[in-house]
Amino acid sequence: MDNHPLRRTALDCAWIVLGSALFALGFDVFLRPAELSGGGLSGVALIVSELTGMRSLGGFVLVCNLPLFALGWRKLGRRFLLGSLLGMTVSSLLLDAFAGLPAPEVEPLLAALYGGALTGLGLGLVFLRDASTGGTDIVARLVRRRTRRLPIGKVMLVLDCAIVLLNGVVFRDVSRALYSAVALAVMSVVMDGVIYGRSDSVVALIISRRSREVADAIDRRLDRGATLLPAEGAHTGERRTVVLCAVGAGQVSRLQELVAQEDPDAFMIFQKARQVLGEGFGRYSNDGL
Repeated sequence: MDNHPLRRTALDCAWIVLGSALFALGFDVFLRPAELSGGGLSGVALIVSELTGMRSLGGFVLVCNLPLFALGWRKLGRRFLLGSLLGMTVSSLLLDAFAGLPAPEVEPLLAALYGGALTGLGLGLVFLRDASTGGTDIVARLVRRRTRRLPIGKVMLVLDCAIVLLNGVVFRDVSRALYSAVALAVMSVVMDGVIYGRSDSVVALIISRRSREVADAIDRRLDRGATLLPAEGAHTGERRTVVLCAVGAGQVSRLQELVAQEDPDAFMIFQKARQVLGEGFGRYSNDGL
């Protein structure tokens, strides 16, 4: 029996547990003491706790996730739902376990910044392993299947805005709602950075008289493919060939060096690409982030 799939599954589970723990830690140490909403079911649980005196936020989150798991089971697939079941269980249990940890006495803005960063880091690690912590994470994945243009963090930010507004109404504190919005914005940015930053790539456009030699050098020395595009100078009318290629962010300096060696007068344009799919990079998946 090949043990490689088992090792991969164990690694996935370890990252899901770590991410779920970071999420629960950020919520209990920073957001909950400042009565700030982190969005999602944890934010709803905070509101319900204020209205009813409920103490077990984790138990509330666990119960509310059941219908969402039933809704996403067929559309999101068995692997995602099983990973999310682990993430939801661990985060729900730790939300209660970490509730007794001493919270630092910080200003609400600092609580929003650090709480948003820590919860965003945790959610990003969980999402990288094709899982979630349940709640609006599952809803966001369902929405993402239909709206591929938006990063997952932005989808969740939109969904959680209503919870933040409700938080302000329940606590009758506009400042608290605004601080909660800051936490959500930070969480969204950090989460998208964790998810999409790992594949940070650069697209290069190189205009050179030695375009064929430049393309060959890219293939030979960087092990990257290149595309030759016919072009014409708007002012001179001179026909040139533009080299188009995508490289990892860490290869940009090497690309600049080899182009300069082949043609010191080459004109180079570099632009960051949020995601590159294809040979040598990632593969498209309808269920991907």
